[in-house]
Amino acid sequence: MNSYDVAVIGSGPGGYVAAIRCAQLGMKTALIEKYSTLGGTCLNVGCIPSKALLSSSHHYEEATKHFEEHGIEVPGEVKVNLEKMIARKQAVVDQTTGGIDFLMKKNNIDVYEGLGSFVDATHIKIEGKDSGEIEAKNIIIATGSKPSNLPFIELDKERIITSTEALKLKEVPKHMIVIGGGVIGLELGQVYYRLGAEVTVVEYMDRILPTMDAGLSKELNKVFKKAKCKMMMSHKVQSVERKGDEVIVKAENKKGELVEFKGDYCLVSVGRRPYTDGLNAEAAGVKINDRGQVEVNEHLQTSTPNIYAIGDVVRGAMLAHKAEEEGVFVAETIAGQKPHIDYNLIPGVVYTWPEVAAVGKTEEELKAENKEYKVGQFPFRALGRARASGDIDGFVKILADKTTDEVLGVHMIGARCADLIAEAVTAMEFRASAEDISRYSHAHPTFAEAVKEAALAATDDRALHV
Repeated sequence: MNSYDVAVIGSGPGGYVAAIRCAQLGMKTALIEKYSTLGGTCLNVGCIPSKALLSSSHHYEEATKHFEEHGIEVPGEVKVNLEKMIARKQAVVDQTTGGIDFLMKKNNIDVYEGLGSFVDATHIKIEGKDSGEIEAKNIIIATGSKPSNLPFIELDKERIITSTEALKLKEVPKHMIVIGGGVIGLELGQVYYRLGAEVTVVEYMDRILPTMDAGLSKELNKVFKKAKCKMMMSHKVQSVERKGDEVIVKAENKKGELVEFKGDYCLVSVGRRPYTDGLNAEAAGVKINDRGQVEVNEHLQTSTPNIYAIGDVVRGAMLAHKAEEEGVFVAETIAGQKPHIDYNLIPGVVYTWPEVAAVGKTEEELKAENKEYKVGQFPFRALGRARASGDIDGFVKILADKTTDEVLGVHMIGARCADLIAEAVTAMEFRASAEDISRYSHAHPTFAEAVKEAALAATDDRALHV
């Protein structure tokens, strides 16, 4: 039987990063993955493939709707070759997952293909290609999550689908009904409306992106409506039925009336659930709560001290970069170091266009805490760089403590916000004030100037370009 210092179950961003960091710290490490490719949901059927399709569909939209205004004339009709687009997406996935294989070899990590389950607190049984049993002094559970569903919806994975199937459709839908106005539904909804589908978003809450700052939700809702998407808020889905190639969704609106939507595809995107199926956690004394999450303490230890859990399978936001931070945290904890994670400063991003990004407290949270704060906001349309590229939707909003001026939250929607949010995270990690951000130089012309201007607006209403 092979013995290890650390065994990691699950090879998503949390798992493979944890394995690499353990190996860097001199620990003999094993990684167990039940599928034939590494990378978990994120690299195979999540973050990476969805961004590939978002990029391809964005190019198509630019060619069909915006090239002419830039003085670019394309002879003939611009057409979508969905099969080729999906093939490119898969090539990106294959290259990325192949890169993880390389990293495992580079760091001398033993990879086992098969379903890992606990025999006891130090032994793992592997069932699959590399069947057998291994022993490990420490074990990290990084088994991730799966798409959630509503109990009355029967997913046939042909017309009534999850995000996994939406990434490999054979045709552009005529009318895609998206149940859920969160990140996944909006990103994939945008992919297909760009490619020519009619899209209807049916959301139970009174706004899309309900966990983000209300200002971001309102602005992105305007963008989707401008694109002729139907945004049906405060609608509680009652049933989803397939009849041949037609899907019928019935929902109750806020007046209590039953309304009906008909399409040829229905994307169910109502969140994700922790995945511990087949783990046999009880054999190792690991407790799982009523929400399906592995219970952990502040050190991400489970109820069995030598077993840790990270990522989507534990509390907190289901984000790849949160899982990565936790993977490093656990590896360094096992090595006897004193790592730290500030969960308030883990940014959230929606990769629609315009992109949406946020870190820290929302206005709603600050109000609930009775915290006195001030707001600085700056619109993208006032930026020279935004006008030059035609990306004028959106704004940057900075929330700062009314007394100390410390930045408490940054919320942005606009071009390249997925990258711009890193500036806000950096500033908040060092407890910067709004004035601090306003006083360091930002290159001109850039989208980043919106951050400086929002900081100026929060500092005695000093924005220069509005």
